Amino acid sequence: MKRKNITPTANEKLMRENDFIVSKTDISGRITYGNRIFIEFSGYSEEELLNTQHNIIRHPDMPRGVFKLLWDTLKLEKEVFAFVKNMAKDGSFYWVFANVTPSYNADRQVEGYLSVRRKPNPEAVNIVTDLYRQMLDLENAAGPKLACETSVDFLVDFITQKGTTYEELVLDLQG
Repeated sequence: MKRKNITPTANEKLMRENDFIVSKTDISGRITYGNRIFIEFSGYSEEELLNTQHNIIRHPDMPRGVFKLLWDTLKLEKEVFAFVKNMAKDGSFYWVFANVTPSYNADRQVEGYLSVRRKPNPEAVNIVTDLYRQMLDLENAAGPKLACETSVDFLVDFITQKGTTYEELVLDLQG
C-alpha cells in the first residue's frame, strides 16, 4: 500500500502501561507482521500494513538523522533503542520507546528486523521532542543532501557534551 498524503493532527494517542507494539520487517523494511496493538495504534488494517514499508507510520516531526542512526546500528547487527513519534492513518500521533533488533535465519544471516515498542517515559518525550525539533531545524536548513549528516553530527555533539553514549542516554531517559 502506498501511503496517501496524511495531514498530521494534534490528537495524541497514549500507549497503555501494558501495551507492547510488535512488528517484523524483511531486510528492506517491508512489514511482514504486526500485532493487534500495532494495528490499533497505526489505524491501518493488517492487509494495509503487510508488505508495506514500515515508514508508512513515520511522523514528519521525526528527524531523518534518527533513522540514519537506527539503520547504521542495525547494519552492524546490533540492537538499537530509540524514542519515535509515529503517525496513524488518521493523522494522530503516538510516541513509543522502541527496541529494534536484527532477526536471523538458520544460516545466521540477517533476514529482517523485530521491533518491540512500549510506552515511553513522558519526561523523556519532553526532552527528545526538543532535541528532535532542533535536529529537524538543522536538517531543513542544511537541505536534502546534507540533512542526515548535519542532524547526526548535532546528535553526536549533544551526546558527547553529556559524556555518554547514545544507548546510555536513551536508556537513562527511559528510566
